[in-house]
Amino acid sequence: MPAAPNMAGPDETLLSWFLGKNILVTGGGGFIAASLVKLLCATDCRIVRLLRLPAAAWPDSGRARIEDRVGDVRDPVLWQSLPDGIDVVFHLAAQTSTYEANRDPRADLDSNVLPLLLMLQACRERNISPAVICASTVTICGLPERLPVDENHPEAPITIYDLHKQMAENYLKYHARIGTVRGAALRLANVYGPGPRSSRADRGVLNQMVGRALCGEALTVYGRGEQLRDYVHVEDVARAFLAAAAHVDALNGGHCIIGRGEGYSIAQALQLVAERVAVRTGKLVAVTCVEPPAGLSPIEARNFVADTHRFTEATGWRAQHALPYGIDTLIESLI
Repeated sequence: MPAAPNMAGPDETLLSWFLGKNILVTGGGGFIAASLVKLLCATDCRIVRLLRLPAAAWPDSGRARIEDRVGDVRDPVLWQSLPDGIDVVFHLAAQTSTYEANRDPRADLDSNVLPLLLMLQACRERNISPAVICASTVTICGLPERLPVDENHPEAPITIYDLHKQMAENYLKYHARIGTVRGAALRLANVYGPGPRSSRADRGVLNQMVGRALCGEALTVYGRGEQLRDYVHVEDVARAFLAAAAHVDALNGGHCIIGRGEGYSIAQALQLVAERVAVRTGKLVAVTCVEPPAGLSPIEARNFVADTHRFTEATGWRAQHALPYGIDTLIESLI
């Protein structure tokens, strides 16, 4: 396994900002939430995980006090019934499939726009003003005109999913401008790493490929797999959410690009998966090219590499996990 980075988690100064804070995590049973809560457990704070369905209690709460609430983020009554005194909201609840959004645009609107709007309305009506950090997506830029992509890149959503994520961002930006909350959206690149498995076949693809390689199955890439992706480790993403909350005044009313800042073609990434799994298992699986299926979204043809300088300058955050090390952490979590 490659050497671990010097700083695998948030430093003490960042964590100290959360001391005594009341923190709400929507989508509390999800992929990013798992890493976020794990990091926050190191400090004395209160974490309310908002879950769609009941889940097992958090295995080790450390210094944090963790409580779970079950409810539907599309229900206005839920937002009116949440506890007072929430200092920070990490809004991670979402429908994440481009194909599902195309199949049922109304349901996607209800999942990806309505909950944030209801939250913001509840904050205004109850006269509470938490810091709100919302999970968004770099694909709002559509097919990038230039690389790397920074916050000044034109927005050109080409899918229903991205259009709705842009709408949600705009609601947050509006309410930040008028002072309802302080908030920012984090546009995430391709997130991978240890954590709960995605329920969507078109999400968590790198994680899926590691699982297939561990089972000795060949890995498939559509066409030649030349499209560039920026793979960012889920722990780095969790640290970005913490940094954004702690520096929300500097980010207020805006959006930030979050990625590793390194481009790998899809074929290169899958070859690296095969090689890293072979180091662990002694068996090298094949990476094969196949014809793309009918109905593939045009967003799949994009190239993307992140420019995170603005976020780094505002918060001090940097991605720590290079892709080879990150893949190894994922392998170890699955064995």
